[in-house]
Amino acid sequence: MKAVEFYSGIGGLHLALSRSNVSASITHAFDWDQNACDVYSANFGPGIARKMDISTLTASYLESLEAALWLLSPACQPYTVLNPLAKGELDPRAASLLHLVQHILPQLAQSNSHPTHLLVENVGGFETSTTRQILVSTLQSLGYAIAEFLLTPLQFGIPNSRLRYYLLAKRMPLAFRHEPGGTLRHIPGFSAWIDPRASNGAPDDNVREIRGYLDSELVEDYTIPDKILSKWGRLFDIILPSSRRTCCFTRGYTQLVERSGSILQMNEDEDTGAVFDTFLASSAADSVRILDTLRLRYFSPDELLRLFNFTPEKSFIWPNGMSRKTKYRLIGNSVNVKVVQELIVYLFQEPYTETMQVE
Repeated sequence: MKAVEFYSGIGGLHLALSRSNVSASITHAFDWDQNACDVYSANFGPGIARKMDISTLTASYLESLEAALWLLSPACQPYTVLNPLAKGELDPRAASLLHLVQHILPQLAQSNSHPTHLLVENVGGFETSTTRQILVSTLQSLGYAIAEFLLTPLQFGIPNSRLRYYLLAKRMPLAFRHEPGGTLRHIPGFSAWIDPRASNGAPDDNVREIRGYLDSELVEDYTIPDKILSKWGRLFDIILPSSRRTCCFTRGYTQLVERSGSILQMNEDEDTGAVFDTFLASSAADSVRILDTLRLRYFSPDELLRLFNFTPEKSFIWPNGMSRKTKYRLIGNSVNVKVVQELIVYLFQEPYTETMQVE
C-alpha cells in the first residue's frame, strides 16, 4: 500500500508506520519547513520529503500518487490552549487542512480515488473546534467510518503527559472493532487508563522512570542560565530521575518557562521546596548559587527523542549545523511514535466475526 504524509515534520508518522504490522510505505511527504524536510531526508532517504505549501496541492496531483493511506499532523497552534489568541478555522495555519478536507477529498471521491484509510493527529482541544466538526462531517458524507481518541503516552508506559487528539477513518464497508460514537480514552484491546492524579495520587508503576531515558553522558552543557533561574525558577515544573511523569514538551522548550516542558533535578537527595524557600528568602547578590545544589538542567534533544519514542531502536540523525533551538522546536512539533504506531495497527484491524461451527 502506498502512503502519503502531510505535515511530515521530522518523520514521526513515517517511523510509526514502519514499526507497525501494516504493509505500507510512504512515497511522498510534505511540510512547509525546510529544516524539518532536511531532518526527514537525513533519516528516511532523499526524495520523499518535499518543502511544500500544502494548500497548493491539487486533486489531480494527489490522485496521481495513488496513496490509499493518508497520515496528517497539521499545525496545532490554531487550537492549543497555550495560545490565548487561537482562532481555530479562522487561523491562517488551519487553511491547508481545510483545503484538503473541503476541496481535495470531495474531488477525489468523485473519481473513487480518495484514500481508504486516514489518520489525523492534533493537540488536545482540537476535539471542540469547528475544524473538527468540518473534518468529521465531510468524512462521514464521503462514506467513511470514524473513530476518535484522546490519548497520552502515559497510557503506554512512557513518562510524558502529552494529551493528543486522534481521528481514524476508513472507507465503508470497512469498519472498526468498537461501536461508533464518542471519543475514546483508550484503544480497544488496551486496558482503560485512569490518571492516578484523579484518584489517590499514587504513582503509576506501569509507567517507566525518567532515568531510563536520560543520556549516560552529556556532550553539551544543559544547565539553566542564572538570569532565568533567578527570575523564573520558581515557575518550573521540576522532576527527578525517579519521576514517572513529565509535562508536555512544546516547540518553545528552553525559550518559555511555563507549560513548555519539565526540567531535571539531578540531585535527588535535596528537598526542592526547601532549597527554593531558602533561595527566595535570601537577599544576597549571589543568592542564585543556593540553587546549585539541586543540579537543575534541561533535557537534551536526544533525551526528548527517547521520550517521543524515536530512539533507541533507530539512531536518529541531525544534519550538520542544526542549532539546539531548532532541534527543540522540531521535536516539540512532532508526535509520540509509540502512540501513533498502535493507532495505525488498530486502524487496519477489522471487526471480529463469529465463526460458525459446522456439525
